[in-house]
Amino acid sequence: MEKRIIILLLFISSWSYSQNWKTNFEEAKQEASKQNKNILLVFAGSDWCGPCIKLDNVVWKSEAFKLESEKRWVIYKADFPKKKANQLSAELTESNNKLAEKYNRNGSFPLVVLLDKNGKVIGMTGFKNIPANEYIDLIHSLEKK
Repeated sequence: MEKRIIILLLFISSWSYSQNWKTNFEEAKQEASKQNKNILLVFAGSDWCGPCIKLDNVVWKSEAFKLESEKRWVIYKADFPKKKANQLSAELTESNNKLAEKYNRNGSFPLVVLLDKNGKVIGMTGFKNIPANEYIDLIHSLEKK
């Protein structure tokens, strides 16, 4: 019985932190345009990049980011996993590679790019070892430049 409760609590906590990350960049742009929101494009290496994993755990999975992103941004994560078990579909890999060619030519990980609804770069930042609320403020500071 106790095991079931623990499993249920883990499921509920992971569900409550689920984000609305888009998996098609063109659809993300359309949604941003329709809702008049900026796009938050995150380049990550989900299974090999330590700072990416920390950013994911501290910021992207936080309740504060979930609430703020729902109000302010359309979010898209361009992931570049290395482990065979975590490989993306060929179509998604190709799409992420094209995004990297356009927005991440230096191959920085993590790289957070704030775009306007048309895909024009507003600002960029990388990993900062700060709490979620401060990172959200950092993203907002890019909007004001």
